[in-house]
Amino acid sequence: MTSIPIKSIGQMDIRAALARLRLDRLRVLIGPVVLVALWQIGSATGLIPEQTLAAPSTVIAAGADLVETGRLQEHLLVSLGRAATGLALGVAIGAALAVVAGLFRFGEDLIDGPMQILRAIPALALVPLAIVWFGIGEEVKVFLVVFATAFPVYVNTHAAIRGLDPRFAELARTAELGRIGLVRHVILPGALPGFFTGLRFATAISWLVLVVSEQINATSGIGFLMTQARSFAQTDVIVVGLVVYGLLGLVSDRLVRFTEGRVLPWRRTFNAR
Repeated sequence: MTSIPIKSIGQMDIRAALARLRLDRLRVLIGPVVLVALWQIGSATGLIPEQTLAAPSTVIAAGADLVETGRLQEHLLVSLGRAATGLALGVAIGAALAVVAGLFRFGEDLIDGPMQILRAIPALALVPLAIVWFGIGEEVKVFLVVFATAFPVYVNTHAAIRGLDPRFAELARTAELGRIGLVRHVILPGALPGFFTGLRFATAISWLVLVVSEQINATSGIGFLMTQARSFAQTDVIVVGLVVYGLLGLVSDRLVRFTEGRVLPWRRTFNAR
């Protein structure tokens, strides 16, 4: 009777797991590949007119030309700078207000009401007023991103602080941690999952707002590139801009999820099968 070494069995299990992981990652591409294929077929057969929506092959060619000339990289760096600045300020403001409102009853009375009123106002509805305040320069674009991204961070972080199990606070008092120790070792770590949920929403919203804000008398950025292409009916360049925004949203979301996994290794989540 032939025996299989235990080491060989372990190696086989690892290879099988890696193969399944690669297959799971490839399965994510099935939907987009089918969609692009149908899009290409529709364009080739004339069901989708070129002046309405450029074919995928035309979009790829336009994107390659923009990369070759350096225009895409130039405008992309400008958009990244605006989004990063607005997101950083919005997240900082939202998190700070959430901590104050979550830890102090007077802070909640003072902050939560106005925040709930302001978050019901669409960020893009503030465009006319923001132009009056800041003009048509960089400030108005960053302000709109800050305004839009502060609220999801505030709401989710505040809810996470208020939703902490009171038994943890009792345990901290039993251990005589004190007020600062309670905040540092119990409340803030317990609120981090809510904070990262708000951060994921904020990153997506930042790109949504940036699309419109970069069309306000801008001279650079992906939004400006799309506006310029609209004037010449260049649907291929417009689609390139949309794809770039989509990829930026996907990459930023993955980055936040990766950071969350590193910061919260103790948090166990449900894995779908």
